Amino acid sequence: MIYSSVCRVPLIKGKTARQTLHEKGLWEEYRKMHPYNPMAKFHQYGVEPMTNDADLSYFGVISIGSPPQSFLVIFDSGSSNLWIPSTYCSSQACENHRKFNPQQSSTYKWLGQPLSIQYGTGSMTGYLVSDDVEVGGVTVANQVFGISQTEAPFLATMQADGILGLAFQSIASDNVVPVFYNMIKQGLVSQSMFSVYLSSNSEQGSEVVFGGVDSNHYTGQITWIPLTSATYWQIKMDSVTINGQTVACSGGCQAIIDTGTSLIVGPTSDINNMNSWVGATTDQYGDASVNCQNIQNMPAITFTLSGTAFTVPASAYVSQTSYGCNTGFGPGGSDQLWILGDVFIRQYYAVFDMTGPYIGLAQSA
Repeated sequence: MIYSSVCRVPLIKGKTARQTLHEKGLWEEYRKMHPYNPMAKFHQYGVEPMTNDADLSYFGVISIGSPPQSFLVIFDSGSSNLWIPSTYCSSQACENHRKFNPQQSSTYKWLGQPLSIQYGTGSMTGYLVSDDVEVGGVTVANQVFGISQTEAPFLATMQADGILGLAFQSIASDNVVPVFYNMIKQGLVSQSMFSVYLSSNSEQGSEVVFGGVDSNHYTGQITWIPLTSATYWQIKMDSVTINGQTVACSGGCQAIIDTGTSLIVGPTSDINNMNSWVGATTDQYGDASVNCQNIQNMPAITFTLSGTAFTVPASAYVSQTSYGCNTGFGPGGSDQLWILGDVFIRQYYAVFDMTGPYIGLAQSA
């Protein structure tokens, strides 16, 4: 593979909204105001469900315009649009983030179409514009993206300024061509795939590689799994087991590999069952806590995807913080769809191949 045809974006593992709010003593109040509804982004209704994903922690820098203006974004394989705050926005969430100033870019074009997007973390409304977007050292010319005019309150607590979606065009708001499609079209990458490595503990080392894979990030073979739907990166899950016993996804279900969701999310009854199997106590908000002393005795959980078993040990699904230990399993309501988020991707290097389309998974190095 020609090295120049791969572009790398280092991801910073930063402070989560939960940590920031905890430090300020505001977490309890916030979680009451903004319940966690991780499925919100997978159901594009016109409503405004305001929910929090307080544990997102991986961000990368892109720049937009001429001369370039830099922004911190979440690279989100569970949505398809790019948007950032703009100088036209006066929401609180825009006040404490970097804002794009169109007047300062000579390559900017106003398209004027309104845009509104729902996420598990809230919503934004704004307008479509186009400009040059620099990602990992390459410049995507004339990329259409959203600039926000209003942003939901919870976004004020997020470290990232905006979101760069990496799912398929079929689910893009206003059918906008996603950034990675343009990278392929403009010949900026040699292969129609990108891969994501999330480091477990250190702040450094995580990255998105556009145009290929980095063999330093995984051990063993990559298992290729065909998508069941080229909308999200969606695949078939056969079962979730502990010590050979099926504890969730009995008879099979669908799962989305999503870098933009921090937890592993499933139907509430299944998640409650998994949490009770590992000895966790769930509070009224769906947060499941465990005794930090017990982690080494807790069972591994196996997710079987299209016939291949992917096992996640307790050391990977329990997060240890200054305020205790929680499992990384989040309730998704009555929805039957599963989301395998960062808790899973930290354990398994994920390759997103548009040509199959396939998901490739390999044990993280």
